[in-house]
This record gives sequence, structure tokens and C-alpha cells, in this order.
Amino acid sequence: MVEVPRPIPKDNEILIRNHATTVVLGDCELRGFNFPYYSVALKLLMRIGFGIRGPRKKILGQQLAGVVEEVGMNVTLFKPGDEVFACTELGLGAYAEYKTMSENEVITTKPSNMSFEEASTIPVGGSEALHFMKLAEVQKGQSVLVNGAGGSIGTIAVQLAKSNGAEVTAVDSAGKKDMLRSIGVDHFIDYKKEFFTERDETYDVIFDVVGVTKFSGCMNSLNENGTYLQGNGTISRGDKSTAKNNNMSTIDKYTDYSTDLLVELRELIEAGTIRTVIDRTYPLEQMVEVHRFVEKGGKLGNVVVTMDHNNDT
Repeated sequence: MVEVPRPIPKDNEILIRNHATTVVLGDCELRGFNFPYYSVALKLLMRIGFGIRGPRKKILGQQLAGVVEEVGMNVTLFKPGDEVFACTELGLGAYAEYKTMSENEVITTKPSNMSFEEASTIPVGGSEALHFMKLAEVQKGQSVLVNGAGGSIGTIAVQLAKSNGAEVTAVDSAGKKDMLRSIGVDHFIDYKKEFFTERDETYDVIFDVVGVTKFSGCMNSLNENGTYLQGNGTISRGDKSTAKNNNMSTIDKYTDYSTDLLVELRELIEAGTIRTVIDRTYPLEQMVEVHRFVEKGGKLGNVVVTMDHNNDT
């Protein structure tokens, strides 16, 4: 923990007094520069982008929720006092009490029925889930399997699929079963006891959040005309011709984070369609412990970090 100068917003920027952020596994991978599913070429490009000898941006964090403190002279979309939530993307910086952002970045007013802690969990995982579920065009009566359903992406994906009338099967560890049932899961598979690819069941949509299951096995578990969504990296674990021969769709398109996605998520939240799941909450001072916990795996939904502004001057 170090003290850094409070950032000053430029003419087109706002200064956000951050109330909460969320640690996702991607933060841990970026901190240690450990991306197990990325190609060598992509890792090299990221190394060039983030710094060869060390990180150019010292403050990590990709999502936050807080209050607009100041606005630049050219800002028209926000005013001081607005409650917002945002995805900082590769601009990072959400692990701090204050963050400046352009008003045209991925930021909008937070859901009125969520606390700052709850809203801070939505921008990354929610955007990923909404992006892929929209591409899948889930229909009423379809069967959807979410592999890695108990994390920040999976918990939202499950609720989106249920809201479209799908029958949802969740794959995760046994400790997450009750939580997943509480958000609408119809069937549960403990991946430590059996592989979903070795069961007789097939599905219209498979959303593979974790990206470690054999591609051929996923294809065998997909119905004809089904859709396979790869939510972690790219589909490089098998022959796509199997999918083409059975009129299957394989989608591994990276999420284009946008304010439009955030607005749509806010509307879904305010309508009661989706809610967030928080495993535990820590103060900023315990960020090292938070990263250790998230890296260990097994978190239920999200792990939130709160800011203490009591000593602000």
C-alpha cells in the first residue's frame, strides 16, 4: 500500500471517488504475467504493451463503482454526485481510491437497486456473459450447459439463459451447488466427480467459460445445429471441421467492452432479471490476501474490495 497523488481530470475526463472494485482471475494473471491459454505471439504482444522489464501501469484493477467527484470543463454526460460503475479495460487503475476516466470510456450510471459493492462486480463478468449469450441467441426450451458456472461470468450467464426460457445445466465444484441452484440452475454436475463430456446428455448451447475441456468432447456433447461458445482464449484445442459437418457454430470472439453493454446490464438488473453473487468482501489494505484467495480458485461468484475514504482531506 502506498500513497499516490490524487489524479486531476483533463477537460474531457471525470474524477471518480471509487467505493468498490472486484478482483477477477484475469487480474491475477496480469499481475504475474501468467496466461496459460494464450499463444506465444499474443503473450509477446502483451509483454510489449504492458512493459518489458516491469509493468508500465502500477495500479491494477479493471472494474469499479463509485461517485463522480469532479468533471472536466468539456464533460457533458456526467456531473458531480452521479453514482457510476465502469470497466477500465486495459487502462486499469481500479485498485485505487480515485480514478480518472474519459466520459466516453466504458462507464455509465450504476443500477439504482444495487450497492456500490454489488455494482462493482458487473462490468467485466457481466459484459462477458451478455456478449456470449447474445451471440448464442438462446431460445425458450433450449438446453444450455455452462462449464465454470460458479464464477463472475458463469453466474450471470446462467441467469441470462434462464431469463430466455432455457433449461440450464451448471458444471462446477460441489461447494457451489446450492448457490447455483439459488440463481435458477436446473441440473448440476460436479466436475471433480465426472466429466460432462462423458455423459449421455447433449445440449443446444455449451458455454465453456474455463476453456480446458477437450474440444472434441464438447462437440460430442453438442446437438446438431448447436452452438459452442469459448469464453477463455480462442478455440485451438481441436478440429473445427467436426462442428462444420454437423452444422454447429463455434464462437470465440473476444468481448468488445462497451457502454451499450453496461447500459443493457443495468436495465436487466433494475428489471430484476439478474443479480450478483458475492463470496466475500475485503478492505483495500488486504489486497494481497484477496489475490491469494482468488488465485487458489473456488470462489463463489465474486470477491469485492472496498475503499476507506475516512481519512480523505
